[in-house]
Amino acid sequence: MTKIHEARRRDRRRRAIRFGSGLALALILSATALWGRPSLGGEGPTPAQIKEDFLEAMRLVQTQYAGEVDSAALLTATIRGMLAALDPHSNYLTPREYADLRQEQESEFFGIGVTINQRRGRVYVISVIPDTPADRAGLRYGDAILAVDGRSAEGWSTQEVARRVRGERGTTVELTIERAGEATPLTFRIARAPIPLPTIRTAFVIRPGIGYIGLTWGFQSTTTEELDEQLRRLKAQGIKALILDLRGNPGGLLDQAVGVASRFLRPGETIVRIRGRTRERHFKAESKQVEEVPMVVLINRASASASEIVAGALQDHDRALIVGETSFGKGLVQTVIPLLRGTAGALTLSTARYYTPSGRLIQRDYRNVSAYEYRLGRPDGRPPGPAARTDGGRRVYGGGGIEPDIPVPVKLDPVRQRLFGAVFEFTRHLINGRIPRFEHFRVERQREPASPKDLFLEVEDPLIEAFIAFAARRADLGVTEKEIRAHLEYVRQKIREEVATARFGIDAAMRVILQSDEQVQRALEAIPQARQLVENLRQPRRR
Repeated sequence: MTKIHEARRRDRRRRAIRFGSGLALALILSATALWGRPSLGGEGPTPAQIKEDFLEAMRLVQTQYAGEVDSAALLTATIRGMLAALDPHSNYLTPREYADLRQEQESEFFGIGVTINQRRGRVYVISVIPDTPADRAGLRYGDAILAVDGRSAEGWSTQEVARRVRGERGTTVELTIERAGEATPLTFRIARAPIPLPTIRTAFVIRPGIGYIGLTWGFQSTTTEELDEQLRRLKAQGIKALILDLRGNPGGLLDQAVGVASRFLRPGETIVRIRGRTRERHFKAESKQVEEVPMVVLINRASASASEIVAGALQDHDRALIVGETSFGKGLVQTVIPLLRGTAGALTLSTARYYTPSGRLIQRDYRNVSAYEYRLGRPDGRPPGPAARTDGGRRVYGGGGIEPDIPVPVKLDPVRQRLFGAVFEFTRHLINGRIPRFEHFRVERQREPASPKDLFLEVEDPLIEAFIAFAARRADLGVTEKEIRAHLEYVRQKIREEVATARFGIDAAMRVILQSDEQVQRALEAIPQARQLVENLRQPRRR
């Protein structure tokens, strides 16, 4: 969770700002930072001695080091090393990283309009946003990004590719692409433009009377408005229950988390408590538009910070059933403080902790573990902290994320993982017209489905046989005919999902993908239990 100290006034409608003590404050919750082991504490040198040692060390490096000294890199490493001794989330943002953070908060950035992901060791285009520069340039599902502006992308993460593709408005980026079936790489020069970044990209009636809202892209300045719009649209379609999906949501603006939770809680109910060094603040529900439909909230290990505030508040007030996996456990408040005198970078400094309404600390223990171990997390299970009670008297635990009411762990099957990789590679060739007898599957450009039925491809046996033949020619895929036939329904579903993604984009294809999602299916089964919670709201509550 983070606060931003801003010296400049901006359009209030475009950001979340609180004014107090002469400073503009915006609270942000996020699960991104670097970390090392905490210090052991105890007596140490005075601040004056520390400053003298630091300046002397810098002078010695600059005058006596055998190689060239990159002053910017040295500064970054120095500040990050200092902050690493504090906690997992205090960090230093370079000027570029700080600018990126502010841009992301505005729910708009300058890019080309693609969704990318890493598969089989490369970064691929998975979806193209309609009517964006990438769409007009002709990028497609399955295009492998080989280079950005002439620099090889081999070994780059998805985040690194995204960072290099983004840039100033109107500037161009050159992408070198490997397209399935093409003998030589393709080159695209694409002008960057404003790209909307909605945090809710999927919302639809998943079953008669049940709405689904995927709030999976953070909590940014437009999130509460987006939620209100989707709720209005779904209610107009007659929903009587709701699934709110927070899986993979890393967090974002605190005021937006409060706004989202407020839509489902009674005015005056506590949403989160923030305890700093000298004071405690309570954030309470204020919305006059309270939704009382039965509700299930989905979380997983990647649901962090703002997501945990929403899930924890709804659980503590018995307003929703929580389904999935224990969340990440990120409960430190970062204050983003610009460094105004030097580099134009910023510190994200932990200044407080946050607690759910029942008093549960969400932050996981980070002492005596490495950065890798902390990021990896621990086996899904009950948080180790003390027990608390929900309004209805249910026992819940703190100190390690939000524990779901109904645990549904993700099962990783190595064979199915290999099969999925093979299906992706097959679909790349299929939609480029490179599979014999199935050239009609070629996709020139993603489009909107005429109706939801268009999303659901009937994967018949001839297409399965074509996949088996394709896999037999590609030993690098590591799958056998026996494995394919042993997991036939899984393969059919994955082909259906990937073709829908290629034809209509990832957001539309989520209707297909969620069909085989075990956590979503369990959430649907839990709606009657969620309905009982709503009935209990009419009874006097324990305080």
